[in-house]
Amino acid sequence: MSKDKTQGEILQEKLAHKPKSSGIKMSEQEIAKAFDFCEGYKKFLDAGKTERECAQWAVDLLEKNSYTPFDPDKAYKPGDKIYLLNRGKALIFAAIGNRPLSDGVKIIASHIDSPRIDLKQSPLYEEAQLAMLKTHYYGGIRKYQWVAMPLALHGVIVKKDGQVVNVQIGESAGDPVFCINDLLPHLAQEQNKRTLAEGIKGEELNVLVGSLPFKDDKVSEKVKLNVLRLLSEKYDIVEEDFLSAELCLVPAWGARDIGLDCSMVGAYGHDDRVCAYTSLMACLEASAPAYTWVNVLADKEEAGSDGNTGLASRFLENFIWALAAGQKLDGHRVIENSECLSADVSGAFDPTFPEVNDKRNTCYLGYGAVMSKYTGSRGKAGTSDASAEFVGKIRALFDKHDVDWQAGELGKVDAGGGGTVAKFIANLGADVLDVGVPVLSMHSPLEIVGKTDVYSAYKGYLAFVGQD
Repeated sequence: MSKDKTQGEILQEKLAHKPKSSGIKMSEQEIAKAFDFCEGYKKFLDAGKTERECAQWAVDLLEKNSYTPFDPDKAYKPGDKIYLLNRGKALIFAAIGNRPLSDGVKIIASHIDSPRIDLKQSPLYEEAQLAMLKTHYYGGIRKYQWVAMPLALHGVIVKKDGQVVNVQIGESAGDPVFCINDLLPHLAQEQNKRTLAEGIKGEELNVLVGSLPFKDDKVSEKVKLNVLRLLSEKYDIVEEDFLSAELCLVPAWGARDIGLDCSMVGAYGHDDRVCAYTSLMACLEASAPAYTWVNVLADKEEAGSDGNTGLASRFLENFIWALAAGQKLDGHRVIENSECLSADVSGAFDPTFPEVNDKRNTCYLGYGAVMSKYTGSRGKAGTSDASAEFVGKIRALFDKHDVDWQAGELGKVDAGGGGTVAKFIANLGADVLDVGVPVLSMHSPLEIVGKTDVYSAYKGYLAFVGQD
């Protein structure tokens, strides 16, 4: 028995679980690496504020690293590196490993869509000599957070002849920005009686885009006409082209360091581009794996994952089936032998609002990547609930590779909850566990992550796809 420790202290050290504290493993050298890693991440966030922009950014990087477009009729061999761009908004890329596909593949699945303000199909109107745009918000936003702030317009317009026009206004120096007005406090007595959820209603999220009339007394809606003139001159479009457009408003600011110690990153879109970037970087490093790995950057998660670019569709299943067919294997068997990390964020503990969390089962900023056995709500509805065996395997893998990680779930049992893409891949038969990054102010225009947590997620994903 140690002279410095009692029997009880030794037993407690051996048997009791002691929650990890901030920065428990990271050396000063590793912290410096985390800070440097996040410089690249901030550039990614600024370059990709929509799923289309993120997908194209990733494709450009993949092609620089010798990835080629996927051919479903081709038999791929170890060392091949391929990608599949799904309608410009979702992406699968893979590296073929040395082990046979019958042993399964390692899947990392994240999403690159984020909550935002979409334009309606007929958005432009004029009232009180102001030109406005009607909107329909996308994903789970708190509507009051999106008013009285600078917004940028992003997206595509497809003309009748099939020409695709890329739109981005509000990001470059000298660009105008847009905004959603709020009511002045002097006249807000009735608005103040609303619940917080209805402080700003969906139909009140109207975007201000112009006030200068076109100088012609023989036409009506002169301000709207002037806006159409400017759009025609810049993009060669007419009002009808809005009917076949995907345009959205996002915060018109870039990623910035947060805190005097610069230990955090504040930005729009951490959910879930932080996991997309970290998994992308990890997979690029593990380009000669033992197991084939498949990385999915999906669309539509914030709206339920439905549609042909969301993971409720069969685009991932079809990809793996095509790989299996090239080796004359049954796609079902390949998927059932596969393992997946559902790479999505979780809500970090906020000391300002402690009442929504169970402190023993939440995640904290600065404690590392967060492992969530289940997500969901209302009695674990909408979740896959990973098996104890798979959780144990990933625990051991992360500890072996010195990955800082923590366990956590999203809020108290009856406080609410949320889901990820995990269930869609689990429904195919693979083992799936959620592993992501804790986030403060999730789904707001300015989300916050810790740099060491971002780096821990990268290390965890690298350990997963690089395992032998």
